[in-house]
Amino acid sequence: MNKCSGCGISLQNKDINELGYTKSLDNDLCERCFRIKNYNDYKRVIKDNDYVLNLLKSINKKDLIVLIVDIINIPKSFELIKNFKNDIFVVFSKADLLPSEMYEKKLDKICKSLDINYVDKLCVSSNKNYNLDLLMKKIKELKKTNNVYFIGFSNSGKSTLLNKIIYNYTDLNTTITTSLLPSTTLDLIEIKIDEDLIIIDTPGLVENGNLIDVIDKKYLSKIMPKKKINPRIYQIKGTQIINIEDIITFEISDANIVFYISNDLKITREYNKTITGKSFSLNKNKDLVIPGLGFIEFKSNANIKIETKYDLDIYERDSLI
Repeated sequence: MNKCSGCGISLQNKDINELGYTKSLDNDLCERCFRIKNYNDYKRVIKDNDYVLNLLKSINKKDLIVLIVDIINIPKSFELIKNFKNDIFVVFSKADLLPSEMYEKKLDKICKSLDINYVDKLCVSSNKNYNLDLLMKKIKELKKTNNVYFIGFSNSGKSTLLNKIIYNYTDLNTTITTSLLPSTTLDLIEIKIDEDLIIIDTPGLVENGNLIDVIDKKYLSKIMPKKKINPRIYQIKGTQIINIEDIITFEISDANIVFYISNDLKITREYNKTITGKSFSLNKNKDLVIPGLGFIEFKSNANIKIETKYDLDIYERDSLI
């Protein structure tokens, strides 16, 4: 059965309401991918991790896994990745969004914090072609079989990176469908780079409590950074309320903090107001991570209260900076 070249789903022409529908089985794309690519008409599809892990059973223990991690939104837990006994090459994507001095010297520490058995690490940028030649060189050095699996959480930049690899290193006239919505890739997609290397794209894993999975579509393009983030510094005296659009509200007292979020998001301040919500006590040189949105660096000890209508798994970590 033919598969959609954009998302990997099996094509069918029987039911327009089911995934994989296309008017003609001679088409390369399903209707969903066609509309995403040509009209930015996103159709949200939610696939849970059991669905993804079932697809990944085809991975041989000798196959190299390239784990794509969004440097802005490093997931809290990599427990699912521990199920694999393969060699894991950790690749941090979207490196152009933060100054390199922020993370390059800390890559070992960051990788160790993931608590997985990694064999190498690298930062890349699809937008800037940063380190892509080195990425391909390392993949060919590390692989033990011809099959190399690209795995990552939703919106990690995995499919965008693979499209750049297809463009730069093959003569293939195809692209993987990308969108701001999670679960754009729905099945395994094989990309033959050469006679000795086949890269397999996989559906994104789901991170519980991530804003991307629950926020209204109108905000998706705003919360996803498109260019280097401009850190926004706040030296707060007394108690202030800080709003990021109508997405999330913070009550912060006597703090020196830096926001690392999309430049397109507006931050406003209010005074003489209190909120209800979850409280955190952050020490200096800690980050508060809001999955899918970004993080706040704390330059001083501070107490913070957070109010949001979304069920987010907000957590603290050692500073990325």
